[in-house]
Amino acid sequence: MKTIRIEKVVVNMAVGESGEKLAKAAKVLEQITGQKPKLIKAKKTIRDFGIRKGENIACMVTLRKEKAINFLLKALQTIDYKIKEKSIADNSFSFGVPEHIYFPGVKYDPSIGIFGFDVIVVFERPGFRVKRRRRRRNKVGKKHLVTKKDIIEFLEKILGVKVVK
Repeated sequence: MKTIRIEKVVVNMAVGESGEKLAKAAKVLEQITGQKPKLIKAKKTIRDFGIRKGENIACMVTLRKEKAINFLLKALQTIDYKIKEKSIADNSFSFGVPEHIYFPGVKYDPSIGIFGFDVIVVFERPGFRVKRRRRRRNKVGKKHLVTKKDIIEFLEKILGVKVVK
C-alpha cells in the first residue's frame, strides 16, 4: 500500500487568445498526446492583454495509465531527464517545455508555428479512492500521503531522472 504510482499527467498549453492561434495550439496538443484537448476559458477580464471573461484562451489534456507513462517518458527526454527540486510539491511535480518541436517525432511546420507547454504529474498511493468516491467518502491519513521525499526517490530510481538543486 505504500508504493507510489502516477495518477495522471496533465498537459497544459496556454495561448492567451482565442481564434486561429488557439486552434493551432489544440492541433499541436492533439498531435503530441494523441487525445482531443479541452478548451479552457478565461476567469476574468484583463484589458491590457485583450482578454475577456469567458473567452477560450488555453487548452489542456489529462492522460492516465499507460498513455500517461508513455507521454511522460517522451516529455522527460526533452528536458534531458533533469528536474529542479523547487518544481516538486507534496503530491506532484511540474516542468515546462519551451518549444513543442523538442518533443521526439515532431517536425517543425511553419504554418503552425511554435508552442510551449507545461506538464504536471500527480502521484498517489493505492487507497486514495477513499478520498474521491461518491459514497462513504473519507480522509486519507497523514502517513499515507505522498511526500516530496517520496517523489524524489521515485523519480531517481524508477524514471532515472536527476533532481537538481
